[in-house]
Amino acid sequence: MRNQNTPLAFEGIPFLAAAGVTSLVLILLVDRFPLLAIPAALALLVTCFIAFFFRNPQRVTPADERSVVAPADGVVIYCGPGREEHLGEEMLKISIFMSVFNVHINRVPVTGLVTDTFYRPGKFLDVRDERATFENERLGLVLEAPGGARLVVVQVAGLIARRIVCYARKGDSLLRGRRYGLIRFGSRLDVYLPPSTELKVALGDKTVAGETVLGILA
Repeated sequence: MRNQNTPLAFEGIPFLAAAGVTSLVLILLVDRFPLLAIPAALALLVTCFIAFFFRNPQRVTPADERSVVAPADGVVIYCGPGREEHLGEEMLKISIFMSVFNVHINRVPVTGLVTDTFYRPGKFLDVRDERATFENERLGLVLEAPGGARLVVVQVAGLIARRIVCYARKGDSLLRGRRYGLIRFGSRLDVYLPPSTELKVALGDKTVAGETVLGILA
């Protein structure tokens, strides 16, 4: 899958190239047209922000195979019971909000087999609104861990985010902590865990994708 060992997410290259070329052209024209100095500076700032947004740092995943790691950088905005609509089951739900300043590469929460995938078109509400879980555009993976536990991880598009990217497909075997997709420009990840999972995070906690342990599977 893409972006396993690159410093910048592949999906950011077209944006970075366009912004970089625009910045360069404006900078070269400043001597002849001094009024272009401000647009040139703004274009350079945009270029730097794009590089920052699509950064792809390395992470160290905990050794315990029973640990479920965070699929996203961000802050926990919900942690408690929740009904997972695709499986139709009551599970433990953890929602992670990613601002535009967080790393947006998403990582596999647990080693397992992708037994199903689903996509739901929808709205683009602010993802901090709980209605976003059921009304926003979203893409989910159903994962079966080696011990038989089923988890669901859902990428939810937000108010600004309009592009969900997922490399995983039904039948894929995924490794915990590996990169499997991203969402552009602010979004949310919902993780559904078996009710017997021992939770290790609480409301308001910050998470680091691939490193922060959300819970321990029974």
